[in-house]
Amino acid sequence: MQKRWVLKPKNDSNKVNNLKTELGVNDIVANLLVSREVQTFEQARYFFRPSLDHLHDPFLMKDMDQAITRIERAIGNKEKILIYGDYDVDGTTAVSVVYSFFRTFHTGIEFYIPDRYAEGYGISTQGIDYAAEHGFTLIIALDCGIKAIEKVDYAKSKGIDFIIGDHHLPGESIPDAVAVLDPKRSDCAYPYKELSGCGIGFKIIQAFILKNNMDMEAAYQYLDLVAVSIASDIVPITGENRILTFFGLKKLNTNPSVGFKALINLSTNRTGVFSVNDIVFQIGPRINAAGRIEHAKDAVRLLISKSEEEAKNFSNAVDDQNNVRKDFDLNITKEALSLIESSTDNLLRKSTVLYKSDWHKGVIGIVASRLTEKYYRPTVILTHTNGHIAGSARSVIGFDLYEALSECSDLLEQFGGHKYAAGLTMREENIRLFQQRFEDVVQKTIKPEMLQQEVSIDLEINLQHIDSKLYRLLKQFEPFGPQNEAPVFMTRQVRIIGSANIVGNNHLKFTIRQGDSPGFDCIAFGLAEHFDYIQNQNAFDICYTIEENNWRGKKNLQLNIKAIRY
Repeated sequence: MQKRWVLKPKNDSNKVNNLKTELGVNDIVANLLVSREVQTFEQARYFFRPSLDHLHDPFLMKDMDQAITRIERAIGNKEKILIYGDYDVDGTTAVSVVYSFFRTFHTGIEFYIPDRYAEGYGISTQGIDYAAEHGFTLIIALDCGIKAIEKVDYAKSKGIDFIIGDHHLPGESIPDAVAVLDPKRSDCAYPYKELSGCGIGFKIIQAFILKNNMDMEAAYQYLDLVAVSIASDIVPITGENRILTFFGLKKLNTNPSVGFKALINLSTNRTGVFSVNDIVFQIGPRINAAGRIEHAKDAVRLLISKSEEEAKNFSNAVDDQNNVRKDFDLNITKEALSLIESSTDNLLRKSTVLYKSDWHKGVIGIVASRLTEKYYRPTVILTHTNGHIAGSARSVIGFDLYEALSECSDLLEQFGGHKYAAGLTMREENIRLFQQRFEDVVQKTIKPEMLQQEVSIDLEINLQHIDSKLYRLLKQFEPFGPQNEAPVFMTRQVRIIGSANIVGNNHLKFTIRQGDSPGFDCIAFGLAEHFDYIQNQNAFDICYTIEENNWRGKKNLQLNIKAIRY
């Protein structure tokens, strides 16, 4: 599928020129910084030199005082505390951080992760009943709970207090808990709004340490867990998240927890250096697989392991679950692709809605993402589970999936999510009605350009501008991720030197120059369709990121081609 090239609007020339003068950098670096809202020397210093001293005071978060006071009282009175969290990477890392910290000086502490299939997302009645039956008087809920108004009231009726640490958008009312920690609360003045659920957990232990005059290193030892949560939950890597990720990656790459060390040993990363991207594709899926295939408590047990032997056992179990998940994923994706390709009606639609009763609920979200990527249109994958039809939905850039589902709400039992991802349930007799209604809504509201994948380009430059000095400066923009993506450049009218080669599964390798520029090696994943054109020495345009290729100890700059046009 040909991508739409979208060049970002030009920055204010005065801001760019002022920054060039202040920092002594070139146009390219100054433009990239201004695009990231870095416009002064001081802002650039914070950006290029992250420091843990730049983290915000956790007591700026509304209700943090009440949360710490209640935790201190529970510890002082030897009450039993239950750390409760969601079953995804963010939830399990959050539980692992808070549980690991408090268990060092409080014995009456356990953790609880709801079963994805029996209990579903968020705080469950079953979880509260477990707490009541086992004598817990305080539940600290992480990465969930901001809308659990009735559940918190139910817990109170059983003599259980709640502290909620969530990062999702609140509803019109806030649960009547002892403390509700969520920077997205309209009445919360905390300066940074995009923390992960694990980030909220980190702020709780940071606050406890400050209140009790402890060494902050007791919190910093968990930064690798925080970084993995930020990367896996796809939250913006800006502001405080960028600082936490920067130092979390340092820890992951130099002195990881025994749980992560065991996972790293199972990964295919042979460079020894993990980036945000490596977490997303190698560490995160393994942690997530536990909750998808069996139970997410296995992931927590891995992450809180104290010995390498214990961690190795749990990592092997989690890796086995991930292999099962991959098999389900591969087989269901093949079946889904076949359903689309075998039907002209399915191919011509502007949406995809597919149902098969035996698809595994734990992977339908992954399958929905894969189909969205391939056909680039709003997608819903449905399966049968626990007596009803459950679905996972994904969208394309610019199209509001939640609004589209709202238009179908009379056909749904329940639904929830946001603009680009959602979950839903319905009765079986409504599947065909929903397929047609959803298609009608998408056809009426989606814009043609939304159905074409786009590549966002930071700047147009010439190949003469690329050298090792520029690359070293670009490296200082890391860690890359949402809202701080690796810069994408565009260059026009390049030609290959020598021959192009098709390598692996539909990839291209070639060397190019522009006019009398130096030659640059290129790798173009999935773009072998352009082989004949570029092989004939025709000129073409490219958009790409700049990276360093390390092959058998020899390093050279390489362009990672994102798209080709002519």
